[in-house]
Amino acid sequence: MEYNIYMTPDFRKEVKRDLKIKEKANTEIKETLAIERTEFSNERTFLAYLRTALSLVIAGFSLHQFFNTTASMWLAAVLIPVGLGIGFVGVRKFLAKRELIKRKREAYVPAKQMLAILKAEKAKELSGGHHNMAI
Repeated sequence: MEYNIYMTPDFRKEVKRDLKIKEKANTEIKETLAIERTEFSNERTFLAYLRTALSLVIAGFSLHQFFNTTASMWLAAVLIPVGLGIGFVGVRKFLAKRELIKRKREAYVPAKQMLAILKAEKAKELSGGHHNMAI
């Protein structure tokens, strides 16, 4: 089946305007999801730091407990502080990134506000257009 629909210039403008509104709404959803992905990424990175830190600390304690030799004591004396240092760095980075993400999220202006403004303008134009035709 072929559809041969002729679009008037006014109808074409209205369709383009509606598509722009939909596109802005879709952009808002994409941006919101991007912020969520960034937060999850920050948490994943933090957990990786903690996993590494805990592994080193546990390895240090385990070496010293199971072998109880001078070499295992020295290795534990290296692994435990390194693990604690990595954990400290991970916490600092996580908190700094979380604060940055929070500031960016608060500064974000959603497209819904723009959508409301555009709809109000469209309604104003339509009511104004009908009023002019009645006179």
